[in-house]
Amino acid sequence: MLAVFDKSVAKSPEALIQGSENQSVCALKDGFLATHFSSVHPASVVINLASFGFMAYSSDKQNPILPRLFAVVDDIFCLFEGHIENVAHLKQQYGLNKTANEVIIVIEAYRTLRDRGPYPADQVVRDIKGKFAFILFDSASKTAFIASDADGSIPFFWGTDAEGHLVLSNDGEIGKQGCGKSFAPFPKGCFFTSSGGLRSFEHPVNELKAVPRVDSSGEVCGMTFKVDAESRKDKPGMPRVGSDANWSQHY
Repeated sequence: MLAVFDKSVAKSPEALIQGSENQSVCALKDGFLATHFSSVHPASVVINLASFGFMAYSSDKQNPILPRLFAVVDDIFCLFEGHIENVAHLKQQYGLNKTANEVIIVIEAYRTLRDRGPYPADQVVRDIKGKFAFILFDSASKTAFIASDADGSIPFFWGTDAEGHLVLSNDGEIGKQGCGKSFAPFPKGCFFTSSGGLRSFEHPVNELKAVPRVDSSGEVCGMTFKVDAESRKDKPGMPRVGSDANWSQHY
């Protein structure tokens, strides 16, 4: 799976941007990275998000135990790879029918968070048990919601291109094509939102610190993000829709 988001949708962490300063590649220009993805995965599907970027997926060479799924519900687009263990519990929690699969559960979890906000965002992600990575785009509010499980079980990478667009993929080689040296594994146990940036759902009250990532040749290649046990922050609230601080308008 692959997604590239314009800066207006997802502003990359400053530490992640630094490695892209000397790049000449723009992932969105002339459909560069989408075309490359399609050439590597001939049976792929590319979803054009107009000026906000694109999403792409393919079932080519997927693990049948950890399948890739795609769904669109009420203008919410979601790419999902993996397997959720507590499916039955989450279906009941979100009032879904028996036919709902993992990607539908993630969409409904997001929509409940967006519209009613009964729980903090970190708890919503933490409640999902299993091996997973997902990329969600809400075309109504032009926002992104991205996460990886606590063990980083699914290969999942991110980075920025020459113009600061956020690139996400489960294919490391695809990521390198668009991100160059800003490319790095997406932090396990973390989620990213358009308004809140990168946060840990395992340790939501701790700050995340960027640590230079060194590749096999000894060169700095992107940044990893780790929980800073010494640094704590106020846990953000999540007001309900209709409150004076309706968070869904600033997601």
